[in-house]
Amino acid sequence: MPANLTPEYKTAEAAYKAASEPRERLAALKEMLRHIPKHKGTEHLQADIKTRIKELTEEAAESKRVGSRGGPPTVIRPEGAAQVALVGPPNTGKSALHSRLTGSHAEVGPYPFATRYPLPGMLPMEDITIQLIDLPSVSPDHPVPWLGNALQTADAAALVVDLSRPGCVERTLDAHRLLEERRVFLTGRWPADPGPQDPHPALLDPFATVLPTVLLAHKADLIEDSLAEAQVLAELLEVEYPTLATSVETGEGLDGIGPWLFQRLGIVRVYTKVPGGSVDRGRPFTVRSGQTVGDVAALVHRDIAASLKYARIWGDATFDGRQVGRDHVLRDGDVVELHA
Repeated sequence: MPANLTPEYKTAEAAYKAASEPRERLAALKEMLRHIPKHKGTEHLQADIKTRIKELTEEAAESKRVGSRGGPPTVIRPEGAAQVALVGPPNTGKSALHSRLTGSHAEVGPYPFATRYPLPGMLPMEDITIQLIDLPSVSPDHPVPWLGNALQTADAAALVVDLSRPGCVERTLDAHRLLEERRVFLTGRWPADPGPQDPHPALLDPFATVLPTVLLAHKADLIEDSLAEAQVLAELLEVEYPTLATSVETGEGLDGIGPWLFQRLGIVRVYTKVPGGSVDRGRPFTVRSGQTVGDVAALVHRDIAASLKYARIWGDATFDGRQVGRDHVLRDGDVVELHA
């Protein structure tokens, strides 16, 4: 039986997918349940919504209980230009990589499951930062019930593998299976990749999380040709991940991670100025490739976005001070003067 979902339901579903905090997702789920047509064709979806509401309600209660003791949260609020999660099997060097890239002083040990809670850190990239989240290992030996919720706020993932370690393929396959059980799907397609962006089949599931993923062939100093070995791994996984070879010991590949993420995520830096004033170069607003003047206005202030008349723009792709409308697509480095 067709679901015949109402516009109100679809609006609530879109709000759920856009939400970055558990309480926002919980509110959207309740709206989805309120507006979903109640008939046999939606019984499975209704059950999914109720399960998610139960899980988020329990998670909120646990976070409040743990928070009263000063414990860490299981979902990290996004900051910076993007949030990228480090995922992978045990003992691949995720925490060492996180510490080196962000200065987080993540706990590093020669034993599995040293990371028990999400740990945020900021990776500097020129005049912006990208938030990296160090997560517990993904393994059937130590399942993490809240991992799917923790990944819902991420823009992308870095799958960290240690190709020198015996059983790497099996452990990485196990990690994929566990993530998919939690409706988290990794893909090798990134927003700024050329060519048509074929939608991932899992996107038909409103509760699926599909993350563009880069394979970090870590501890590359221990492998003669780490990129070739990573290609073999990708073929066995049947996913064509872009691959970077990295090593905390030698520093190989580390300086290139920030610029690579910046480019493949399609991050666009926009600088603002007030009429008659100078450009604020201290902290640019960040949007994605294809976003517009209206999107930046919404980041500045919702009242400005609502009353925006036009903008003046300075940049390499236009003449200085050109007047544009809210639908004008921005490029990296543009300077925008908003007139509301």
